[in-house]
Amino acid sequence: MTSERERTYHHGDLRRAILTTALDVITTEGPAALSLRDLARRAGVSHAAPAHHFKDRTGLLTAVAAEGYALFADALTGAPDLRERGVAYVRFAVTHPAHFQVMFQPDLYRTDDPDLLTARARATDALRAGVSGLPQAGRGEDDRLAGVAAWSLAHGFATLLLTGNLADAMEGRDPEEAFRALAALVFAPENGRDS
Repeated sequence: MTSERERTYHHGDLRRAILTTALDVITTEGPAALSLRDLARRAGVSHAAPAHHFKDRTGLLTAVAAEGYALFADALTGAPDLRERGVAYVRFAVTHPAHFQVMFQPDLYRTDDPDLLTARARATDALRAGVSGLPQAGRGEDDRLAGVAAWSLAHGFATLLLTGNLADAMEGRDPEEAFRALAALVFAPENGRDS
């Protein structure tokens, strides 16, 4: 009888299986816990199989970051305005915590990887588009600083949420609604709408 793991491997999905296993490890134990040998053991394949697809641990983490940025760009692109891009940012962090952990630690991966650069540029463009959509009064005189403020708010909130540091402050509140309220405190209402 062929196991599901063997069928996946024979169908050419070993790369995906290793990535999925890596994401599980990162979510539960953090990126420092990753080793290709352990991932091979967990996936039920030879210890050389992960190296065939990723070369080394850094290659694997580069693939995680590139995939994360691509998913992140997709999540941000559908948001209609800056506040909702911030909500999408928080939602992405909550639904993809392993990607989120790796993406913002460039010392873990190859920052010059073409797939990573393309995906990160798409995400950056989506974030910048949200800032440029603000009325002038809502962003001040410097779009770049407004972008840093928006990024800091969304990233800081998402990081604090993921690390459990907002448990008392949230008091059971929906994270997306809490972020909307925070964004309204920092940025003027967008396009004349109430926050």
